[in-house]
Amino acid sequence: MAISLEEVYKIAHLCRLEFNEEEAKVLTEELSKILDYFKKLQTVNTENVAPTFHTLKVKTPFREDEVKEFPYIEDILKNAPQLYERMIIVPKVVKTP
Repeated sequence: MAISLEEVYKIAHLCRLEFNEEEAKVLTEELSKILDYFKKLQTVNTENVAPTFHTLKVKTPFREDEVKEFPYIEDILKNAPQLYERMIIVPKVVKTP
């Protein structure tokens, strides 16, 4: 299943990524190969295979949430460029269109 160059650019835009034309062409080929592999997987007979969430039968250990004081918090806060109460202020990293 081939994916078009336009689709790669659309996905890149949604992911907030930028590629030059050569990189986009390489990604087009690689994504097409991945989709071809998924198409091949769809032909596998899974009729008698029980659904699983994990390959190993492992019980998830649950525990109660506990608030614990971090012992080195004052040392970390000393290095922060800007604080609000006991929180580190960082610049916004998400661009808006």
